[in-house]
Amino acid sequence: MDATATVTPFSTLIRTASHEQHTEAETTTFMGDLLGGRLGVDAYTRYTEQLWFVYRALEEGAGELAGDPVAGPFVRPELMRTAELERDLAHLRGADWREGLEPLPATATYAARVAECARTWPAGYIAHHYTRYLGDLSGGQIIRDKAERTWGFTRKGDGVRFYVFEEITNPAAFKRDYRELLDAVDADNLEKQRIVDECKRAFALNTAVFRELGEAFRAA
Repeated sequence: MDATATVTPFSTLIRTASHEQHTEAETTTFMGDLLGGRLGVDAYTRYTEQLWFVYRALEEGAGELAGDPVAGPFVRPELMRTAELERDLAHLRGADWREGLEPLPATATYAARVAECARTWPAGYIAHHYTRYLGDLSGGQIIRDKAERTWGFTRKGDGVRFYVFEEITNPAAFKRDYRELLDAVDADNLEKQRIVDECKRAFALNTAVFRELGEAFRAA
């Protein structure tokens, strides 16, 4: 890690160091086609299915990490998304939405890595927590807006509940608090570099899911 690491806030470091991977994930063909209205609701549904596998891995491990000195401060009930995803999937796929539900290979790899970090490396879990939840509170709102306007979902209703954080009344303030948690993370500089590397890996895993979705839904 370079000499500025001792003075640069960790929240700034992790954001700038992973910027390239973040941009790559956001600009995949699949996401461009989805946000551009060139794909049908079936593609949005398949994407939501993949999110369920990832968030289940992220949140099933949260309980045991709540008392961890490194990851514990990040485990916030108001962020949990699995229940909302399940409501969305029931709306999108029907009451038997679990039937035939399978992760894409890239999704299975992503979820397995999240679960591994939750079990064995709390600091690495933070990297996945950061890339997912801060993304949901930021760019995720663009997806919600597009989905509502493109496929006629009720505003902040069934089908887009995943993107609605009802218990977070001030997202900007929450994100400031979250960045303060990152700045105060209980880790030395070497471990912080490992977290940054895992953050890059998280974005790469997410990009791989988008690419597989893109192969499945090539826009006309």
